[in-house]
Amino acid sequence: MTTIISLTQIDDAAEAVRVRMQARPRVALVLGSGLNALADSVQDAEIIPVQEIPHWPLSTVFGHSGRLVSGELEGQVVFVLQGRVHYYEGYAMAQVTLPVRVMQRLGIEILIVTNAAGGINPEFIPGDLMLITDHLNLAGMAGLNPLIGPNLEDFGPRFPDMSQAYDRGLAERARRAASEAGITLREGVYAGLSGPSFETPADLRFLRVAGADAVGMSTVPEVTVARHGGMRVLGFSGISNKANLDGSTVTTHAEVIEAGRVITPKMESVIRGVLKSL
Repeated sequence: MTTIISLTQIDDAAEAVRVRMQARPRVALVLGSGLNALADSVQDAEIIPVQEIPHWPLSTVFGHSGRLVSGELEGQVVFVLQGRVHYYEGYAMAQVTLPVRVMQRLGIEILIVTNAAGGINPEFIPGDLMLITDHLNLAGMAGLNPLIGPNLEDFGPRFPDMSQAYDRGLAERARRAASEAGITLREGVYAGLSGPSFETPADLRFLRVAGADAVGMSTVPEVTVARHGGMRVLGFSGISNKANLDGSTVTTHAEVIEAGRVITPKMESVIRGVLKSL
């Protein structure tokens, strides 16, 4: 049975945020595993613990603190989701993507998504930053698309186009920001799986043949719902570990969190550059 989030529930959550937030943000950021430090840079920050918002799903994963932070960053009013939830935690896809629906109800136009990902491309090494140019919606192909159920006409059409899921204009701003900061910005396709187990070597070899450069357990549902609602999307993967294509190494969540300490300064620099350019 598919769990459906109603328009009333979305509006309840949006109103609870609206009355607690003085700022009227244009840009939202979703921060992935080990990447929470960026929220600490927001000026004149207003902080809302997500457990105080009706219907909001609560993260059970270490490294996802569960706060909404609004304020100013590089001259832009921003809305930062510090810690996301995932399908593998037992939530339905509609619950996983409720925060994006709330962002849309708040009038946010641009969504910047970040994640920690395993590097499948053999040229990628831990600590690299990858601009997401497209994604493979593996969970969606298996029937776990967040748009399954009655279409919410207030947000978008029954069959949204995904040919440009990641905004090309925003991607170009990211390239310029990385170049100006002297940061090597990798580019590639992100494969979104359901998790929570890490991939087998055979999984990874399959994904490489399919065209994936990095793999993770988030982001794709959020981007799907964002595009359904007409938001422009910019995405980044922090390469936290090198994919284990031959079974010779072991991947751990601790490794992912530790890599975030190296990746966060690069990601923050590029995101700041993008915000400054808007």
